[in-house]
Amino acid sequence: MRILSMLAITLVLAVVPLQAETLQQSVDQALSVIKRFKELPEKSIPEEVIRDAKGLAVLTVVKAGFIFSARGGQGVVLARTPTGWSGPSGIGTGGVGFGLQVGVQATEFVIVLNTPAAVEAFAQGGNVELGADLSVAAGPVGRHVAGGVMPTAAVYTYSQSQGIFAGVSLEGTVIITKKERNAEYYGRSVEASDILKGRVPPPVGALLLIKELKDSSAGALPPVRAIPATGTRAPAR
Repeated sequence: MRILSMLAITLVLAVVPLQAETLQQSVDQALSVIKRFKELPEKSIPEEVIRDAKGLAVLTVVKAGFIFSARGGQGVVLARTPTGWSGPSGIGTGGVGFGLQVGVQATEFVIVLNTPAAVEAFAQGGNVELGADLSVAAGPVGRHVAGGVMPTAAVYTYSQSQGIFAGVSLEGTVIITKKERNAEYYGRSVEASDILKGRVPPPVGALLLIKELKDSSAGALPPVRAIPATGTRAPAR
């Protein structure tokens, strides 16, 4: 009984911070992750992978447990549109399992959307299961990859630990759209499809992340128009 109580406390401590995290915090975390991979000389996501990406998601996942384990994660996904990068849409993941892990572990994941179909799957506003709804593969690492190489899967996945990005398989992971976080961030109810198709102006707090993605992409992208502040509506014209 004591062990089960300690397990319950551990799981609660792991999940509560993720529930309390705002979408702006997820945006700021994604910005830090993207900056970090650009600073690494060799062990990083190849520049060509980001340059050719149709979309990008960043998730921070916390796993906790003793015998039974639970994990929860939150993050954002953005898509490339004809006029530039979209605003961020909130995403999350979770699950339970059985294993020997003791304690709490946090891992950052980068999910590269290589095809329009991958973006569309995230834009539907429901659940996306990697490996079932979309083909998934551990992404290549290194500063550069051979030019002209076509992606081997609709989605590339990476994890970041101790300053090194490594390709990792996330097959079977279910990612959900966090509609309530989107509504809070944009100040009104919005569909993930409208966000990822660029129909919803991004809040000011997302512009640094969008600029970082733009700088990592080939060619110049048109500027985006931001709404004045997180959680507020744009003024009427």
